[in-house]
Amino acid sequence: MIPPKPAARQGKGSVWRFIRDFRRDILSAQSDRLYRAWMAEFRGLFIHSFTCNDPQLIDMILRKRPMDFPKSPRMAAGLQPLLGNSSFISNGETWQHQRRIIDPAFEGGRLREAFPAMWDATQAGTARLAPLADGREIDIEPQTSHIAADVIFRTLFSIPIENTIATQVFDAFRDHQDAQPMVNLGGLMALPRWARFHSRRVRDSARRIRGLIRQLVAARASEIANGSAPPDLATKIMTTPDPQTGAIFNDREMIDEVATFFLAGHETGASALAWALYLLAENPDWQEKLALEADAHLAPDFASVKSLTAARAVFREALRLYPPVAMTVRECRRLETLRDRKAPRGAQLVLSPWHLHRHQKLWNNPDAFDPGRWDTENGKTCARSAYIPFSAGARACPGAGFAMIEGPLILSALTQAYHFFPGRARPEPVMRLTVRGKAGIMLRLTPRKMDI
Repeated sequence: MIPPKPAARQGKGSVWRFIRDFRRDILSAQSDRLYRAWMAEFRGLFIHSFTCNDPQLIDMILRKRPMDFPKSPRMAAGLQPLLGNSSFISNGETWQHQRRIIDPAFEGGRLREAFPAMWDATQAGTARLAPLADGREIDIEPQTSHIAADVIFRTLFSIPIENTIATQVFDAFRDHQDAQPMVNLGGLMALPRWARFHSRRVRDSARRIRGLIRQLVAARASEIANGSAPPDLATKIMTTPDPQTGAIFNDREMIDEVATFFLAGHETGASALAWALYLLAENPDWQEKLALEADAHLAPDFASVKSLTAARAVFREALRLYPPVAMTVRECRRLETLRDRKAPRGAQLVLSPWHLHRHQKLWNNPDAFDPGRWDTENGKTCARSAYIPFSAGARACPGAGFAMIEGPLILSALTQAYHFFPGRARPEPVMRLTVRGKAGIMLRLTPRKMDI
């Protein structure tokens, strides 16, 4: 059975129809031709863009010349109330300074140190599902959000999600997700910053989240000052100086980055986990493989993660079919030639993992769920050139390694404990802050010791 994907727009349509559909749902607003085109040019009243699916173009933009193609301020406009000028949306020297401080926190040794907190959050999340595992339909997205948020709070600030402030951040973030469109219309139309409007709900929820994060950062700064801070990711980041300037993050910069970690770590992880569980519910043979693998190898030991090969393959396939960040946009700093077409300075370059990961000229059977593809020649080739769930190059997500431990670990623990069955209605993917089910992702759970 082919997993669900939105019906793409047929034909060209009007610019205004595109903008209307783009704000409602980015995925279904796109032309179906993008699943087979190497590049597509779009000229509108306010925007001139190129969607780039050619692996050579993507390699040039992300890996070979990333500083010539900075992140587009148009896409960043909608995220600024929450993220400020964090490393997720900044450019140039500001971004380089931020990454010189952040990157060391996610090196291999640090991931090993974070594993016990990740394990504890996984066990707590597995236990939390028990009262819901009675065969009734539930929306699995809030559950994966809860687990992913718990992982972030435990690894970043050494607090469980039951902590009062952590719970408030989690609740406020759900409100922000519901209120926040992926694309700010003022940014899309290239209006000046003062003319870009955000709803009161977006502004209020972002202000509430940042105020709560400010409390966590202030408390940690006091602990660092008196020598009582735990050796977690927050302490590492707040005490790491820029090796070139010697500067450390000030409070505002740290608030920006914590908001980003929550968005990039919790929101994207929750999306990928929810879709992975749905795919497993529709594919019980792979679900059984994960359960048996977990019985044999799952343990509270960092080294055990290497043995979760089936879980890793399933998680990679979920990231391929449902990349949490379905699209990202770069901007031309100067006139460029892209596949014999002139892209002027300021042109928007859309890089779409959603279309690249399902490209009909690159992948064998691109719309099918097939975790075994990663052991094939086609899968290995595409993994190198046409698979960018965490972006690539200098601006690749610093938490990619973190995610590839967290995802398989949680999938293994959940499938070891529960059977997952599809709900009555198949989910409809839509692009919000991440790829989510339009009406949730409905599943049924039972304890593994009792079949339904």
